Amino acid sequence: MSKQLLHLVFGGELGDVKGVDFKDLSALDVVGFYPNYAAAHRAWQAKARETIDNAQMRYFIVHLHRLLDPATDVAKKKTRKKT
Repeated sequence: MSKQLLHLVFGGELGDVKGVDFKDLSALDVVGFYPNYAAAHRAWQAKARETIDNAQMRYFIVHLHRLLDPATDVAKKKTRKKT
């Protein structure tokens, strides 16, 4: 079994499409928590498609595993190997 890499998918309506400030934090849509990026991406894609007609609506994937255990950051591991 592969290691669990926790991800969060959430979104909401932005105040300005050029930024990431939400209009109403109490109205954020927490889609869910996922054990890997692939599952999180599928959930993100479904919500993004569902809200495609609202240009202000944005969904994000947060790599919670990187916050909980920075050693799981694959990008950092690749950078360290190159040097």
